[in-house]
Amino acid sequence: MKASRIAAATVAAGSAVLALSVPAFAHVTVQPEGTAAKGGYAVVDVKVPNERDDASTTKVEISLPADHPIASVMPQPVPGWKATVTKSKLDKPLTMHGEKIDEAVSKVTWTADGKGIEPGFFQKFPLSLGALPENTDQLVFKALQTYSDKEVVRWIEVPQEGQDEPENPAPVLKLAAAAEDEHDSASAANATDKAGTTEKTAAADSGDDTDTTARVLGVAGIVIGIAGVAYGVFAGRRRTAA
Repeated sequence: MKASRIAAATVAAGSAVLALSVPAFAHVTVQPEGTAAKGGYAVVDVKVPNERDDASTTKVEISLPADHPIASVMPQPVPGWKATVTKSKLDKPLTMHGEKIDEAVSKVTWTADGKGIEPGFFQKFPLSLGALPENTDQLVFKALQTYSDKEVVRWIEVPQEGQDEPENPAPVLKLAAAAEDEHDSASAANATDKAGTTEKTAAADSGDDTDTTARVLGVAGIVIGIAGVAYGVFAGRRRTAA
């Protein structure tokens, strides 16, 4: 009886250890390099881990948010991968640098030229994005991850605040508060430079006036000294003659 209880306890303990030792699955994520501020530009990394032990990731597709289109999307070349950019027409044109844009990048696809992301590894796919929207706190990027055995994992479930994380959550990029306007900063810098230049000019003018005054006084002193010597010589001659 005791032996059976000990055996049961051992099996239960072993099961608990195995459950605790199973690693949590990593997900496809979108992470900024630095700060992704509203209204600004940012470089973000699409981070893709391999969750399989017997297959490699050979294709990654990332869909950009249609509700907050981004005018400029540029992938950075990644060795061993070919990037394809897909554009779509916009229902509402965007204005960028004073020009209207009626289409934007809707999807970026990376296809492996070689082995892809092998088991036990991950890969980063950098994207340059801008200008980021100012009317939202986050952007949702839905992703598809294809393995060498043709399995496709869909990272498309949007996480909801106050709820448990879904099984296959979509990558979410959190946006920071808008940075100080660069134009205003530049204007302030120019104003500071101008003020500094004015002060330097005034100081230089003041220095020039001081130098001029000193020179005039110096010359006047010399003239007065010469006149005094001449008067002394003249007076001496008159006394001698008398």
